[in-house]
Amino acid sequence: MVELILAGLWETLYMTLISAGLSYVIGLPLGMILAATDRNGVCPLPVLNAVLGFIVNVLRSIPFLLLMIALFGFTKFIVGTNIGSTAAIVPLVVSAAPFVARMTESSFKEVDPGVIEAARSMGAPSRTILFKVLLPEAKPSLIMGAAVSTITILGYSAMAGICGGGGLGDIAIRYGYYRYDTGTMWILILILVILVQILQEIGMKIAKITDNRI
Repeated sequence: MVELILAGLWETLYMTLISAGLSYVIGLPLGMILAATDRNGVCPLPVLNAVLGFIVNVLRSIPFLLLMIALFGFTKFIVGTNIGSTAAIVPLVVSAAPFVARMTESSFKEVDPGVIEAARSMGAPSRTILFKVLLPEAKPSLIMGAAVSTITILGYSAMAGICGGGGLGDIAIRYGYYRYDTGTMWILILILVILVQILQEIGMKIAKITDNRI
């Protein structure tokens, strides 16, 4: 059982970290576009903002388990199987990327408007404001958002065990639920709680170190 839990822990970390990385590859640029094209953004494009916002909201509205089942065909096309930790990464990314996009958009909108106006008064173009002003100013909030997003993906990865996604969630279903092994279930819950606390603490420390305003 110890070996099984260690293998499940590795699969959970694998799913969570890979999915978080891929989600940010998609979600970070999308969130920056949403923030920049907003009515009060540095490059207002209401039509594009509305279309992207609608797509993000639709994907965010679908519960993860339903999305995972709906993407079985797409997942098999991408990785060749519907079962296992690698297969679970596909729905995890599709579900988490819109969440990351909204977190990124929120972080950019938290930046003091006075900083943006100061950059504009010096003749800085929109691209420069976006990458040289907004991105550095939003960095601490983005890092905290990354911690929250990673924790959310960790929770999704546990739910993926219901559909054969592997990891600690799969062990909890097969041994804790189907075999009524309450002890194993509580051990797995404790491991997940510890993982959440570690990720949250790492995010807070990195955000504090990188915050130039402190």
